[in-house]
Amino acid sequence: MFYHLIYPLSEYWSVLNVFKYITFRASYATVTALLIAFIFGGWLIRKLERMQVGETIRSDGPQHHQKKSGTPTMGGVLVLAAIVVPTLLWADLGNRFVLLALAGTVWMGTIGFIDDYLKVIKKRPKGMIGRFKLAGQVTYGLLLGSVLVFGAGGGDLATSSTVPFFKNALVDWGWLYIPLVILVVTGTSNAVNLADGLDGLAIGLSCLAFGGFAVLAYLSGHAGFAEYLNMLFIPEAGELTVYCAAVVGSGLGFLWFNAHPARIFMGDTGSLALGGALGTVAILVKREFLLVVIGGMFVAEALSVMLQVMYFKRSGGKRIFRMAPLHHHFELGGWSETQVVVRFWIVGILLLLLGMSSIKLQ
Repeated sequence: MFYHLIYPLSEYWSVLNVFKYITFRASYATVTALLIAFIFGGWLIRKLERMQVGETIRSDGPQHHQKKSGTPTMGGVLVLAAIVVPTLLWADLGNRFVLLALAGTVWMGTIGFIDDYLKVIKKRPKGMIGRFKLAGQVTYGLLLGSVLVFGAGGGDLATSSTVPFFKNALVDWGWLYIPLVILVVTGTSNAVNLADGLDGLAIGLSCLAFGGFAVLAYLSGHAGFAEYLNMLFIPEAGELTVYCAAVVGSGLGFLWFNAHPARIFMGDTGSLALGGALGTVAILVKREFLLVVIGGMFVAEALSVMLQVMYFKRSGGKRIFRMAPLHHHFELGGWSETQVVVRFWIVGILLLLLGMSSIKLQ
């Protein structure tokens, strides 16, 4: 909004030229998101407490988590607001990628909100029926893939993905690209959801991942940097920096209240939205493979559940991990909740650095 309203006035006041720069608007999108989270976080917690919108802790999880029962949940509403509002204020709303990222955030957030509403308000322990939730995720992936392949501006590289660490290496998926998009957005949204089991874990890892993709989006959308670094130049990608910066600001603001001991949980409203958005951004900047590295901790959490279930069925009741997802395995191994979260963040930082190093090594 500010870009469209204020930047044209730079013809009369040259100082307003700063609104042209993505880095300027990304910085203020971060600050705006932080302020929204700080200002409304406490109010939302009190509101949810009055409405008795509290988390129900599963009986089959670690028993010491039962003390968290009743903690306000559905805080993902705050996360969504602190992403959407700054993006609308500071981004170029004529940019197709920004609109797709916002659409993915709201779409997945709505699925998560319905799931939380059924669990917390309607007292249905399992929330939304699994196949309905999956259908909503798949439908979004199908629509996103179709827009990118068949929509205006798709281009010759519409169905391609870059390969990290290799110069000018592309994989053209052809007709398999839309199924790939479905897999990425569905898998990422569920992976972030699985990681949302300890105070601050999922939101902290999300901030790291989106910080990395903010840099990738900026470099990919800048012709000079893209050429110098042998990166695929994607003209529309640069504006995603503003969106990713808003997500980072929102996440840090929410972490203020979600750090151990958490005063609020984001629930599926936040985790599905963040996961779907992360997958969407990775697809838009053609970094689907790199997502596996930068979001490696999310991958590990999802894989631990898949391996546990498969091995349990095939072995007649035996387990690989003490408990899945992976963070519970380390909890039951004697690590405190804070130790698990901080150590997972450290590994997440290492994976982020590894992923970002691919820019210079290619």
